[in-house]
Amino acid sequence: MQKSKHRRRAQALLGTLLASLVTLAALLTAAPPSHADTTICEEFGSTTIQGRYVVQNNRWNTSATQCVTATSFGFRIAQADGSVPTNGAPKSYPSVFNGCHYTNCSPGINLPARLGSITSAPTSISYSYVSGAIYDAAYDIWLDPTPRTDGVNRTEIMIWFNRVGSVQPVGSQVGTATVAGRQWQVWSGNNGTNDVLSFVAPSAIDSWNFDVMDFARQAISRGPAQDSWYLTSIQAGFEPWQNGAGLAVTSFSSTVNVGGGTPGDPGGSSACKVAYGTNVWQGGFTANVTVTNTGSSPVDGWKLAFTLPAGQRITSAWNAGISPSSGAVTAGAMAYNASIAPGGQVSFGFQGTYDGTFTKPSGFSLNGTSCTIA
Repeated sequence: MQKSKHRRRAQALLGTLLASLVTLAALLTAAPPSHADTTICEEFGSTTIQGRYVVQNNRWNTSATQCVTATSFGFRIAQADGSVPTNGAPKSYPSVFNGCHYTNCSPGINLPARLGSITSAPTSISYSYVSGAIYDAAYDIWLDPTPRTDGVNRTEIMIWFNRVGSVQPVGSQVGTATVAGRQWQVWSGNNGTNDVLSFVAPSAIDSWNFDVMDFARQAISRGPAQDSWYLTSIQAGFEPWQNGAGLAVTSFSSTVNVGGGTPGDPGGSSACKVAYGTNVWQGGFTANVTVTNTGSSPVDGWKLAFTLPAGQRITSAWNAGISPSSGAVTAGAMAYNASIAPGGQVSFGFQGTYDGTFTKPSGFSLNGTSCTIA
């Protein structure tokens, strides 16, 4: 009888131990560890995100402390001490970019590329703004007669999404223009080292998908660039004059398509199609998205970028991770659906809320390549 009790006790202890091991294994394998954000305070410090873009601190016009925190999809300014006069150059240009900046080149991106060979350069951005700072939020697009990867390029195109305070671009306003479907103030000047052509939005833009080549062609038509020149980098960030902590790029994507191919596309896709079905009710909706790879190569680690119309916000999603919840968003593959074979499809969906009149996104890009809409 005593021997049987010891056996039962040993079996119970063994069962408890096995249960604990199973629980521990589940905790270890249930989800991969979260991405650890990286904070950079070095003057020209940088890091890589998504395996293809560079986040840089770029504190070039002040000795005051500035730190940026690189996130999975962009960056935020963690600290931005000091100020400089608003009638001069900004303190810095913390940004995220593809291409090459002073020999610092992003991985997997085929830049520089000759402007005449580029068929499209789709990009998407989502900004988060704060009060209490004087700044602009802008793209910086660099062009040069040679495919240089170091130093200052000949022409700088700036696209100002937002400006706060009495700051203005280099030079003077020379007119207005409609570019990529939007109205802009056009400024032209030279900062002593390069020509600057700036496009300033009349009111703040929080997020947008567009083609960089629409602005490059403006530079060609207006004189400060030629078709034989090279696109060397595409950057997006902030120029702060006073403060700036809390400003953030919450998502960014950019690809340059040359000829019939898609350099910089890690999945090797050359064509895609998107079907976007919805079920809408007052104040809410669901969307079911099907992405078809119509190219001849697999798309691995797919990311679908699109901009939700104003007033729409995602509350939950399935079969994809989507970030951020509004504006220019990116839907990314899960471990079980990470590859889309040639001719194959992947589907995901999400639920959301909306204000005003419901509309659908107007464009999609798969790993930087523009898709047709089914």
